[in-house]
Amino acid sequence: MVITDRDQSRRVFYAVWQKYQQDELMSPLESQVLMVIREHPEYHPALANVDSLVREFVGEYGEQNPFLHMGLHIAINEQISIDRPSGITSLYNTMLGKYQNRHKLQHRMMGGLEQALRLAQEKGQPPDEQAYMDSLRKLG
Repeated sequence: MVITDRDQSRRVFYAVWQKYQQDELMSPLESQVLMVIREHPEYHPALANVDSLVREFVGEYGEQNPFLHMGLHIAINEQISIDRPSGITSLYNTMLGKYQNRHKLQHRMMGGLEQALRLAQEKGQPPDEQAYMDSLRKLG
C-alpha cells in the first residue's frame, strides 16, 4: 500500500473501521488493515471519531499517534511480504523464533523503521535500507 498523504492514510483506517462496524465486505488490502486495527483496541475510540482524522497527536506529551503506529505495522507487514529491504523476511522469521510473538516483535522493529524514515525525511532522500537492516539485526 503506497500512501504518501497523511489525510489519505487516516481516511483509509477510518473507512475500514466503518466498514467493519457495518459488516460490509472488504478488499484483501482492507482486510489487512483491519487485522492491524483489531490488534489495537486502544485505538478503536479514535477510529470511531471522525474528528481524529484532523487531530494532531503530540508525542512530546506521551501521546501515541494511532494512525502512525498502525501504519508502521502495515509497512512492516508489507516489507516482510515482498522481502524489501532484501533479507528482511529471513531476518524476521529468525527473530520471530526468539520473540515468539509477531505483534511484540513488530513493536521492537518499529524503532528502526521510524528512525530510517525520519532520517530520510531530514535528508530528502530514500531511507537507508542498509542502516535500517543493521538496526534490525541488533534486535536479533
